[in-house]
This record gives sequence, C-alpha cells and structure tokens, in this order.
Amino acid sequence: MTVSPAVETHPLLPRIEQALDTIRPYLAADGGNVRVLDITPDMVLRLELLGACGTCPMSPMTLKAGVEESVKKAVPEIRAVEAINLTPMSAQPAGQTGHPVSPAPVPTPQF
Repeated sequence: MTVSPAVETHPLLPRIEQALDTIRPYLAADGGNVRVLDITPDMVLRLELLGACGTCPMSPMTLKAGVEESVKKAVPEIRAVEAINLTPMSAQPAGQTGHPVSPAPVPTPQF
C-alpha cells in the first residue's frame, strides 16, 4: 500500500504519529506495527496493519480498543480509524472465531 501524498503534509499527522507512538511498543512486542496511509476529507484515519498485526485474530479488538481510542483521545478531530488490511472475523483460522471460550471452572476443595 502506498501513502497518500497529501497525508505527508497534513496538519494533524504529527499529533496522530505521536498518539500512535504511545501504543507502538505494545504492537511491536507482538511483532506488529501500523502505518498511516491517508486522512480522508471526512476525518477518517486509514492505516495499514504491519507484521503480525496484519493476520492476528485480535487485530479488530486492537484496532478499536487500542489504536482508535488512543488516536481519538489525542486528536479529537479524527472521527474514525480504519485498517485497510484488517482480516475479517469470518476469515480467521479455524478455532479463532473471536469469541473466547470460557475456561472450565476450577473445583472448590471440600474441607
């Protein structure tokens, strides 16, 4: 994916990058990262998920709860964050449907 030429000079880009830099260490710990591709006229930030983030079954949650939350908090002008290469939940590998299975309860010892 190529970066939009207009994004490189967008006045919000430094603040967006600063917000992303706060969460990049967490993404990098799992082998991932993000790259800004575009900021649309209606203030939607378009990102590319890099490395492990591109195929991770937790990417939809990471995008919404981590990336989008951090960016919107630091740059309230941004209305939404989209990843152009987010793997849909329906395409996740078998057994990774995005619905965690509760662990079996641990029996309470009887005294």
